[in-house]
Amino acid sequence: MAIGLLCVIGCLSGFLLFRKNVLKVEADLILHAVKVSVIIPARNEAGNLPHLLHALKIQTLEPYEIIVVDDFSEDDTQEVADSYGAKVIANTSLPDGWTGKNWAVWNGYLQATGDYFAFLDADIKLAPRALESLVKVRHKAGGVISVVPFHFTVKWVERLALIFNFLGVFAFTSPFEKNNPQKGLYGSCILTTREDYESIHGHESIKSEMLDDLNLGATFRRAGIAVTNFLGSGLVSFRMYPQGLKSQIQGFGKGAVLGTSKLRAGTVFLVALWVAGLLISESFFLFLHTSWWVPLFIGYLLYIVQIFYFVKYVGVFGVIMPILHVLSTLFFIFVMLYSIYQVVFLGHVAWKGRQVKVGSRR
Repeated sequence: MAIGLLCVIGCLSGFLLFRKNVLKVEADLILHAVKVSVIIPARNEAGNLPHLLHALKIQTLEPYEIIVVDDFSEDDTQEVADSYGAKVIANTSLPDGWTGKNWAVWNGYLQATGDYFAFLDADIKLAPRALESLVKVRHKAGGVISVVPFHFTVKWVERLALIFNFLGVFAFTSPFEKNNPQKGLYGSCILTTREDYESIHGHESIKSEMLDDLNLGATFRRAGIAVTNFLGSGLVSFRMYPQGLKSQIQGFGKGAVLGTSKLRAGTVFLVALWVAGLLISESFFLFLHTSWWVPLFIGYLLYIVQIFYFVKYVGVFGVIMPILHVLSTLFFIFVMLYSIYQVVFLGHVAWKGRQVKVGSRR
């Protein structure tokens, strides 16, 4: 019974962590003369850019300007951006003390002339009313906002990210993070005003940080500027790491360990309970010939039901992966061990052909 209770407690922890703070269309607010500069850092994003740039062309709120920073791409990134009429900036050599994405975004800002800045990753997909909704929701919430995009998966291997996606959403929706002075932003989709951005010296203030989004949020908070995170639902989405398993491992591995240091103790505790309950329930097949397997299997079923409920707000992961969530858990464990190896033993992480130093080992 005690083992079954642990599974139930773990499952309940997930409900305490999850908040349906979904980005919505605010129909009652009228916008006047809003100038939004969209800044897109792009490194080998020729495959992703057409989707985003086309979506930006059909927004109900037309962007004031679209700036694509070509970060030494080896594909047709520049040509694709040019074909959609975007302003393309060739990034300059990375100076000492800067990480790649921070430098690219900063150079985009230096060329921007709008009153608002929308920092978007190249793999983002926007519904026609997304930009309008972002501006209206930011006006209502104040400060700076970011969106955790809804995750569309195509290949089966991409669905191994199920547990990582849930933990990421927990970190951004946990009630314990509401007043966290180190509250982070989700870097794929951020909207801020020029005034707020320049008051913290933007990405220059975090130029050496690998976890740019988390540290940028903390910098806004230290300046007394509110940070609010939303779920993208039907307005903001993406497809993460379509290049394959290697890119998934590197992508999740670069921040898996370091990201937890920014979270409040209450969030970490509840996440630990949720993961512990998950692991315990998934061990039921090891005890098939004992009396333990029944409560463990009931716990496993409870997690399946919970995952199917959460997945409506998190992404598309098919039917099989939520049922066989043990596969995603094994992937999660492997990536965490890989992340620990990079951070503790190597002092750097691999991402997009670059070796990025970890701050504590710089």
